[in-house]
Amino acid sequence: IEFMAEQEDETLEERLKAALWFSVGKIVDEETLKLGVNATPQFIGALTELVWSQIENVSQDLRAFAQSVMSNQHMIAESILTILARHAGRKTVSSEDVMVLARRNEELAALLGKSLPKATAAKTTTSKRR
Repeated sequence: IEFMAEQEDETLEERLKAALWFSVGKIVDEETLKLGVNATPQFIGALTELVWSQIENVSQDLRAFAQSVMSNQHMIAESILTILARHAGRKTVSSEDVMVLARRNEELAALLGKSLPKATAAKTTTSKRR
């Protein structure tokens, strides 16, 4: 199974490189026509490899950044919630703050919209028992 996955990855990489080569070739053709010069296939190949290398570098940086964000996501959310509470002049984070944070994720907002009223009701019931 791993061998097949590696073959699929290699095939995808080959297709992506071919598409990149084609796009770089088109851009080079357009620019050489404007400038009245010629570009060799070797130049287009070298430029394509340079662009591919830059894409790989950027993708590695983005992957590392995404992993960092994901590993610190709870701290980021906590900080945002604290800022929202302070903005509202409170020291305590409320369910409204959580809903504001979740507003761009429709599924999460819908889930929280259903569960937060239940949690608030349960908390109120528990508070009244004391």
